[in-house]
Amino acid sequence: MSKPYRKFLAKSRQLASSRTIVYLRKWLPPAILIGIVAGLASIAFFAAITWASKYFLGLGSGFVPPVAVGEGDPTIVTAITRRWMIPVVTALGGLVSGLLVYRFAPEAEGHGTDAAIDAFHRKGGLVRPRVPLLKLVASAFIIGSGGSAGKEGPTALITAGCGSLVGRWFKFNSHDLRLAVTVGIGTGIGSIFKAPLGGALLSAEVLYLQGFEVEALVPSFISTIIGYSIFASWQGFTPIFGEHLSPAFSDPETLLSYAVLGIFCGLIGMLYTRTFYGVRGMFRRLTIPKRYRPALGGLVTGLIGLALPQVLGVGYGWLQLAMTPAALPIIVMVGLIFAKIVATSFSIGSGGSGGVFAPGLFIGGMLAASLWAVGSGFMPSYLPSSPQPFVVVGMMALFGAVAHAPIAVIIMVSEMSGTYTILAPAMIAVGLAYLIVGRSTIYESQVPSPAESPAHKYEYVSPLLNVMKVSQAMITDCSTVSPDTTVEKAAQVIKDCGVDAPVVNDRGVLVGIVAKEDILPIPAQMRDMARVESVMSTDLIVTHTEESLERALELIVARGVAVLPVVDRRDPTRLLGLVTRQSIIKAYESEAKKMLREA
Repeated sequence: MSKPYRKFLAKSRQLASSRTIVYLRKWLPPAILIGIVAGLASIAFFAAITWASKYFLGLGSGFVPPVAVGEGDPTIVTAITRRWMIPVVTALGGLVSGLLVYRFAPEAEGHGTDAAIDAFHRKGGLVRPRVPLLKLVASAFIIGSGGSAGKEGPTALITAGCGSLVGRWFKFNSHDLRLAVTVGIGTGIGSIFKAPLGGALLSAEVLYLQGFEVEALVPSFISTIIGYSIFASWQGFTPIFGEHLSPAFSDPETLLSYAVLGIFCGLIGMLYTRTFYGVRGMFRRLTIPKRYRPALGGLVTGLIGLALPQVLGVGYGWLQLAMTPAALPIIVMVGLIFAKIVATSFSIGSGGSGGVFAPGLFIGGMLAASLWAVGSGFMPSYLPSSPQPFVVVGMMALFGAVAHAPIAVIIMVSEMSGTYTILAPAMIAVGLAYLIVGRSTIYESQVPSPAESPAHKYEYVSPLLNVMKVSQAMITDCSTVSPDTTVEKAAQVIKDCGVDAPVVNDRGVLVGIVAKEDILPIPAQMRDMARVESVMSTDLIVTHTEESLERALELIVARGVAVLPVVDRRDPTRLLGLVTRQSIIKAYESEAKKMLREA
């Protein structure tokens, strides 16, 4: 090996090592803190649901839904002593949830995961501090009163809010704050479902119809393990549906039945998403106040629960029973597929607070149990000997398809069921269901790919921006203010000029910049007395006419500024103009259209 090559390798290793150290120094403390906070938040949410179930469904209607093996005592089905009270209890839970959500945090309505995804794509990773607490309480009332909803959506938003708070405490820029929210999503879901690997993968996969948020994976792995360890230390390490549910896959003939299951899961998955958004659209057209709509949704769910109480709550105990042959009649399991779709649509589509993950698993599991029960009578050789693996794969296939997170859901449900022995049939079923569902999704805030996300839109225009110059996007007819201008006058300039941060000129010399954020903290009645010099920023970030637009945009995004002053390189106090995100986008679009016309 030549000496120059050895030097090159040594330098490369040194550079890689230094980057690793910087990365770990940056992400290790916040990832650990998000894991701790999210793990504790998951405990609080689980305890709140348990309390609400006891005092709403338990005392109100005398109904104690069975739970899965890993969530408490072994599955026990008890009689319902006051069945007629079920609609009253579910409507009351919806009423309390609606009053809380629409009074204090309207963004906490619905299934939560969508709001967390939206915070990543469109809100710069910002989740209001009150949202996690409101989501926790409101969702506990919905689920505890018998609403057909799951824990994953609320948990995702609760812990996304925790991630956002931690990110702001570490003074993250918008890029890293978005990643902190993503880490929070994965940590919460991985903790409360005792599926750390699946939760971490889900947080990266669920943001897009096709694609991964790769940057979030490593901090999610760190954080999710910590959150899972904290939650499971309190609740127990047994997987939700128990351990070693299924024997290893060893019969290729059964792949045909799994393929049929995947096709049915895709079709029923489409019915699930269309019914859900159809019912939600119907509620949005109603004239009754939003805060009362969850009560109406709860009432409808309760009426369905009179006939089929299995639709009430999360439903994991009933799924556990469906894994046992003949534990539930075929007609009941078939009815539950469609009843759960309608009940979930009314519980959450009305504005109630709860998740769509558990209902999706329930629908897929009951569908699989029904198909197994029917098929075992005339084609047993093409089916597994027990319904357990069939039910588990049905859970994966339906929700993995409608959530557009097939890989994450396969891993997650494998962790929840304590088995990785059915990955081959799972791949067949999930793949077919995913193809059938197409672009239909249960999470409408998803975007097609990272390239189409508002969070990444600047990263995918760099080839053209790299050759364009600041002079092509520079605003020259911009207003300026002087240091002794009143803050009120500066606010008016911002409004009239359409620039969020006019520059401050002192007799032709650039001395600072005053942004909208500098003015907002000053009370309106004092703005006539306050002067710009008392609020302006003097630590200026500037650019020059010959700089590339890519570099200018990097400065705007990385430093979190609204405006870049363009100055003369020979005289940095001489202002030539301004560039903003909007002016860069406008220049880019103009140049792109010009290139298309010439092509």
